[in-house]
Amino acid sequence: MKREDGLLRDPQGRGNFHAAPLAQCGWLRDPRGGGRLQSAPLAQCGLLRHAEGAFTLIEVMVVVTILAILAILVVPKIVGRTDDARRTAAIVEIKNLEEALHLYKLDNGVYPTTDQGLEALVTQPSVSPIPERWRSGGYVPKVPKDPWNHTYAYLSPGSHGDFDLVSFGADGERGGEGKDADLENWDLK
Repeated sequence: MKREDGLLRDPQGRGNFHAAPLAQCGWLRDPRGGGRLQSAPLAQCGLLRHAEGAFTLIEVMVVVTILAILAILVVPKIVGRTDDARRTAAIVEIKNLEEALHLYKLDNGVYPTTDQGLEALVTQPSVSPIPERWRSGGYVPKVPKDPWNHTYAYLSPGSHGDFDLVSFGADGERGGEGKDADLENWDLK
């Protein structure tokens, strides 16, 4: 250790120490000279602790217990929300498809027919009526599937308006309750 401005500097980069407390713990000059220091047993001075950077078993057990308690409280609240998130995503996609269908009608005067389907929003239809002012690049980049990986049902003209756009929910079949309930564009809030 070298003396710099009243501090002892550890040559291995572990930090600086004040000279006075070290001398009280038995730090002595090496009797052979050379400016080296010898020390009394470090454990007697309170300078030696358990292995550097290690944790005791109790500390690890406390952390594991805290994490377990957090998991017990938080996980049930998160797990039940996936169905709600999927329903919300389906509602957003239906509204986005509605907007794209309205833009299609503004450009072409009609909505895509049932035969043309939602694919008419991506590629120009080749089935009659062929739109004359179809937007280059389409109205959506691709026709999305609903969050349950089912195709949206599209009917034009629709039973409830100019068109009907429906996701049949998690089961992919008409009707159902809860997560299996249908999401219909005319009945969205």
